[in-house]
Amino acid sequence: MAFWVTETDPLELRDGASEENLQAVISAVYKQVLGNQHVLSSDRLTSAESMLRNGDITVRNFVDMVAKSSLYQSLFFQSAPPYRFVEMNFKHLLGRAPISQAELSAHVQTYNEEGYEAEIDSYLCSDEYLEKFGDNVVPYPANISSRVGFPNSSYGRSFELFRGDASCDRDMPTKLLATVAGNLPSAIKAPAVGRGGSYDNTNKRYRIAIAKAGVTPIYKQSNLVYEVGYAQMSQKIQNIHKTGGKILSITEVA
Repeated sequence: MAFWVTETDPLELRDGASEENLQAVISAVYKQVLGNQHVLSSDRLTSAESMLRNGDITVRNFVDMVAKSSLYQSLFFQSAPPYRFVEMNFKHLLGRAPISQAELSAHVQTYNEEGYEAEIDSYLCSDEYLEKFGDNVVPYPANISSRVGFPNSSYGRSFELFRGDASCDRDMPTKLLATVAGNLPSAIKAPAVGRGGSYDNTNKRYRIAIAKAGVTPIYKQSNLVYEVGYAQMSQKIQNIHKTGGKILSITEVA
């Protein structure tokens, strides 16, 4: 059976790059970092493009400028829940899904304590980024096949995030919050089709089953169930972890 998302060949800005190579790299950076968002002429970072053309910055520097641009912030940061912002950063900058709740939480904490630019830097200055892409390779979906050092669950989660060229990340709701927080596997679903196709989770409700330590020696553990709407899920999951609860399952109710 053929897969609908394939791991692409790395696109590198070569020494003495031709204008064709340069334009291909610039287009690929916009597409990857901005999540298939159509870029208007007025949104292009013309100064950064010129610096890249002149060899004053690397592809990694150009990626950094796009990820810190007002356009990226308007698409994926402003009015977006922290977990969605981090989830998109993983996709756009490392080419993979987050592995665990701990990894998600660590990046949310980085933003909360050190700010927006530090959160972006935490990907682009990481050993993982440098090993995968170096200074002159455009980030690409690099974890949609099983890899040494990554749990098998990351394979399904990466398929959840990379839905093909028909989808646009601008309107995509958080895909992995429930599965990552509960350490649950992601089902591999058919890709989105048509222009801007994405799954609408915003009107659904979810049942969260948790285990919590008891308050007496007799009752060492209690099991609780919460039912919440999609909009409340992020905050509820954070509260569960803060109070020492362990998520057993998250299931869709309606």
